[in-house]
Parts: sequence; C-alpha cells; structure tokens
Amino acid sequence: MWSRWNVGWNDFDDMFSAMSQLRTYMDKVFDDAPASRAWEGRGFSGLGGWPRANLTDTGASISVTAEVPGLTETDIKVSLNQDVLTLSGQRPIEAPKGYSTHRQERPSVEFSRSFSLPCRVNPEHAGAAVKNGILTVTLEKAADAMPRQISVKAA
Repeated sequence: MWSRWNVGWNDFDDMFSAMSQLRTYMDKVFDDAPASRAWEGRGFSGLGGWPRANLTDTGASISVTAEVPGLTETDIKVSLNQDVLTLSGQRPIEAPKGYSTHRQERPSVEFSRSFSLPCRVNPEHAGAAVKNGILTVTLEKAADAMPRQISVKAA
C-alpha cells in the first residue's frame, strides 16, 4: 500500500531535475523578451538586455561589440562618463516614401544600455564604428591601468 513516507530518493532527483529544466526554459524566455512592453507613442522603450553586447580585454584596450541590426551611425549615441559606457539611440521603423504600412510587427524602439568598465580608459583615444549591424567601440586603457612586466633578478 502506498503511503506518504514511501518516497525514494530517485523521486526527489526526478522532481529537482524537472524544476531545473523549467527554470532553464523560463530564463531563456525572459532573457529573449523585452523587459517592458509598455507602449510609448510610436514604440516602446525599456528593452532589457538590448542590444546584446560583448566586452573583451585585449590587454591595451577594452573592446565592446554590440548587435544593432538595421541601425546606422545617426541612430546610435555612445557616451563615456568616468568608468561607465552608455549605448543609446532609436531604431525607427518607417515605411519608405510612397508606401503605406498594412502590418507592423516591429515597432520603433528607444534603447539605453550602460556597462561598468573593468578599468580606467583614456577618453581621448576612444572610437566607435558600425558596420553590417555590429557596433564596435574601442577604448584604450589609461596608462595606469595597463599591465606591467616586472623583471626578476637573481639575489
């Protein structure tokens, strides 16, 4: 006869495995979805995690690459305030001249995303370029943030 105390360890393992899979699926759903779907005028703002970006340390500089499909250099603003890099702008969606829109599934979007940099950078030697939907920001490290070699001498 089945009782509430007749539960084996495998039952717990199966339950926790199912909960882990559910959490993985839910994380993916929320990572891929906008943080806010509140309509504001022609579009919505507050996209969480957009644009997707990578920050890499090349030794002499910090490189930031972000996916910005459909945006041009006039749609994107890049600013640096001390050790915080901010990418912001707007993705306008408008019908070409002479055409009318019958269905619009991609709304205009305003975005802003900030990144804390891992070290001080030299703002005088910063650059940004967009090509084929990829924004690349290169930030040269400040002289005091550069790695140094220390020579070892025999005693």
